[in-house]
Amino acid sequence: MPEYRYNTRTNDGSTKSGTLIANSLDAASATLRGRGDKVIELAPVDASSQKKWYQAVNISFGPSQKEICAFTSQLSVMLRAGIPLRSAIEGIAEQTANPKFHAMLRQIQRDLESGKQLSEALSRYPRHFGSLYINMVKASEMSGGLSKMLDRVAAYLQQNIETSAMVKGAMIYPGIIGTLAVGVTIFLLTWVLPRFMVMFKGKEQFLPTPTKVLLTASDFMTGYWWAVLIGIGLAIGGVVFALRTEPGRAFFDTLALRVPLVKKMFRALCITRSLHTMGQLINAGVPMLDVIGITADVSGNTHYRRLWRRVQANVQEGKKISQPLQQSSLLPKSVVQMVGAGEESGKLGEVLDEVAEYYRKELVGTIKAVTGMIEPLMIVVMGGLVGFIAMSIILPIFKMSEIATKQ
Repeated sequence: MPEYRYNTRTNDGSTKSGTLIANSLDAASATLRGRGDKVIELAPVDASSQKKWYQAVNISFGPSQKEICAFTSQLSVMLRAGIPLRSAIEGIAEQTANPKFHAMLRQIQRDLESGKQLSEALSRYPRHFGSLYINMVKASEMSGGLSKMLDRVAAYLQQNIETSAMVKGAMIYPGIIGTLAVGVTIFLLTWVLPRFMVMFKGKEQFLPTPTKVLLTASDFMTGYWWAVLIGIGLAIGGVVFALRTEPGRAFFDTLALRVPLVKKMFRALCITRSLHTMGQLINAGVPMLDVIGITADVSGNTHYRRLWRRVQANVQEGKKISQPLQQSSLLPKSVVQMVGAGEESGKLGEVLDEVAEYYRKELVGTIKAVTGMIEPLMIVVMGGLVGFIAMSIILPIFKMSEIATKQ
């Protein structure tokens, strides 16, 4: 079980410090309160002796989403245990192995000591915490209940992490199979085929068309391998550059929503992310225009972002959210109807949470279905490619045997 270091104040005003072993931070806090002590500081025992490889070479990376989620959960628990906000962040910073994240938390602690609100301190790092995180914390500062809000933020981050992991996992298998297919093809064309075709030297006129095509490709790859490498590098660079431009990003986002095998998965992902974000922000009490703006930023697709920007402009003019949504094909009619019903009943946040949960479950099923369809498809493609090469090698043998028989 994990070990925790504590600092408490007893009823007579004296302080005590030490370590205890408990199942969790909540359990450790309950044990200390059961003794009648007031918790001043409570944190896991420093594990800094277990250095990461990037610390050994003095390389510092920013916090990952998992680290941000863990920080949020731990901060929420410590606040519920009665630990002051600044002391809680100081305790978490001491246990943070990531040097850059440690420096960020120390800066947040200094901002709090200077009188700033937590949301203002977090806004120094919008790339890591994001507008949703900052706005939800800001809303809790206005209404109270920071600990509960942090629990909600942590749950949101955890769900996003799990969803992204599922989508990436669905793409790993076809990526591996595709890489193997390309590797096997290059190996056959540049090493196997040239050695096998030596026996047909001087008899090129008798070779069948598939073999001639394959030999041309083989000669090009062995003679101009440098041009192939340059072409691959330019193609990768072009894709990366295009993704950083608005038209290029829109082109690839359009493909994601139109390619038959994956369009349903990406559509469900965008709907889940948008509605879940919107529901969480509305329930947190964030102003509606800010809610829609943040939803547009986190939607993950150019077309959905443009849709939510149109919704934001319409709401700014006094119109309802459901009106511009009715004119778009990006959201199913049933979703638009439920959004309208939520607006009418004043329970839009609850409705959005329920719809987002439904589409999250549909996304899980879609990912499983897509993965199940991609596996045999990739096997067929790879088998067909290798089969074509094998056929191109074997056909000349049969043709030569036929010519020899006739002679």
